[in-house]
Amino acid sequence: MMPKHCFLGFLISFFLTGVAGTQPTHESLKPQRVQFQSRNFHNILQWQPGRALTGNSSVYFVQYKIMFSYSMKSSHQKPSGCWQHTSCNFPGCRTWAKYGQRQWKNKEDCWGTQELFCDLTSETSDIQEPYYGRVRAASAGSYSEWSMTPRFTPWWETKIDPPGMNITQVNGSLLVILHAPNLPYRYQKEKNISIEDYYELLYRVFIINNSLEKEQKVYEGAHRVVEIEALTPHSSYCVVAETYQPILDRRSQRSEERCVEIP
Repeated sequence: MMPKHCFLGFLISFFLTGVAGTQPTHESLKPQRVQFQSRNFHNILQWQPGRALTGNSSVYFVQYKIMFSYSMKSSHQKPSGCWQHTSCNFPGCRTWAKYGQRQWKNKEDCWGTQELFCDLTSETSDIQEPYYGRVRAASAGSYSEWSMTPRFTPWWETKIDPPGMNITQVNGSLLVILHAPNLPYRYQKEKNISIEDYYELLYRVFIINNSLEKEQKVYEGAHRVVEIEALTPHSSYCVVAETYQPILDRRSQRSEERCVEIP
């Protein structure tokens, strides 16, 4: 027969290991795959739940930091990202002074959120500066460790949309008018800032002859008005376009096809 003190020790060990086995550890709460997703400088922090989390039983806390920031030696206020503006030809874009800033800041809108993403566009608007984000989870009174993103520099990593297109028929030709994507930032007078203010962009335009099922590149260059001539009457054509960033050797996805019938 098992001695009484041995049996009590067994019970204590059983209950301790049983409780520990059913409660998630801090490591198993830790958010996974924490990273920035950036499109036209809309910078969204995304993550996945920790291994022990299911459903909506957890909340998340988000912080961010910039390695360096800039202050302008002027009484004018810049639009976000102004210091890297290619032409810098608007009021207030003057001289900038650099200072170190390495403190984590809370993102109030994402402090205790149940979502798996957090919009940090406004907080990451100095587009050539390096940023970090981090997330921790809480569930049933337990907190995970922080899970941090890789270094994120918007200018290098944002993905640019294809151009918008308007197509007009003119005397048997097609006049294609391209529109660069707008950014979430604005000038002081509430005018939208274009992606062309930050990158040299080339536009590539392709035409598809639906009768021949043949595609041809008809233009590559910086102009946003393109005329496509020498089209076959009584034929159907589709036009697609993409943007190309020479300095990064990166192209966008193609636009949706716009199709017309030539009379």
